[in-house]
Amino acid sequence: MGRNFFHLHLVSDSTGETLITVGRAATAQYQGISPIEHVYPLVRNMRQLDRVISEIESEPGIVLFTLVEKDLSERLRSACEEMGCPSMSVLEPIVGLFQSYLGVAMTPRIGGQHTLSTEYFRRIDALNFTMMHDDGQLLDNLEQADVVLVGVSRTSKTPTSIYLANRGIKTANVPLVPGVPPPTELEHLFKPLVVGLVASPERIVQIRQNRLLALNADDRDAAYTDKQSVIDEILRARRLFDKHDWPVIDVTRRSIEETAAAIIDLHRTHRLGLIAQ
Repeated sequence: MGRNFFHLHLVSDSTGETLITVGRAATAQYQGISPIEHVYPLVRNMRQLDRVISEIESEPGIVLFTLVEKDLSERLRSACEEMGCPSMSVLEPIVGLFQSYLGVAMTPRIGGQHTLSTEYFRRIDALNFTMMHDDGQLLDNLEQADVVLVGVSRTSKTPTSIYLANRGIKTANVPLVPGVPPPTELEHLFKPLVVGLVASPERIVQIRQNRLLALNADDRDAAYTDKQSVIDEILRARRLFDKHDWPVIDVTRRSIEETAAAIIDLHRTHRLGLIAQ
């Protein structure tokens, strides 16, 4: 199937993150079609909006926007109608639903989800913790973690940890190294949820080979990319996970977001179990 392209204009009075997520989620449902994204963040006055409209006019396509200021949203909607470009306010139907249910009018707040709230500082704290506990560092205080990820090399431990930290979850990750016993600190953890990450041998070998190529490194340790050696690593890891009854997630065909979503669900259940004790 030939790949088709279209212009996707994302106009926001804040960072544009919401629009980017929505636009990509929608586009992903159409195989063989890719958006050429035009992102316009921090559009907060008519002068800025006029420049955006000019760019839309030169590259017509779908327009999604989140503009709290009514005059701006009406101006953009009107301009899109004149150009024949389909447009939609992404938050408007959702806010309308909330208003009909809650029975109160909204208080417009540009970038309200990015305020320096307690939740914001909780995420910053989680990110600091996670960076300091990456790749087996600071094992003596793993008990302070919310989640501990364990797995062989190249099972996406670090990027998954950082994603979880951005959700406010303090995450440490511990590598399993061939010929080295697992850290004893893992044996007696109570508060954190410990999750084992695995992947298919083929996938791990591929990622490790690509990693060596990217680093222009010689494959001096043949076992690192030898399939049978990788199979043995995975089997030892699975035996460790089974011994401690840790939940296991196969990341072979999962995105970081999907892996993190599964871990968040497991963590919720784990936390409820601690509360019940």
